[in-house]
Amino acid sequence: MARAATTSDVFNAIAEPQRREILVLLRGGERPVTDLAQELGMAQPQASKHLRVLREVGLVGVREAGRQRLYGLDARGLRPVHEWAGGFERFWNESFGRLDDYVQELKQAQQEEARDDDQ
Repeated sequence: MARAATTSDVFNAIAEPQRREILVLLRGGERPVTDLAQELGMAQPQASKHLRVLREVGLVGVREAGRQRLYGLDARGLRPVHEWAGGFERFWNESFGRLDDYVQELKQAQQEEARDDDQ
């Protein structure tokens, strides 16, 4: 099956590490593309290209502020990712529950062993 275009699918858009870094930076508030590019150590056209993809999938918004364009995070676009990842929550909770049970069994065995050594 062919991959969806990065401009129409949030999963493919965030598969690119630099786009995820942009989203992390935008969690702190709106930023112009020049700031983002400098922070990430990339050329401004490259940052603009990533921002375009993030805008097209609904993860980033842009607003005019005088002569600047400020980019901001729109986390609502991450809902499909959140819902998908949330489907694994039960798995992780059960796994951590089993791990906790195992740790408790080990502690109990150590305590019993220490009592036996003291006798």
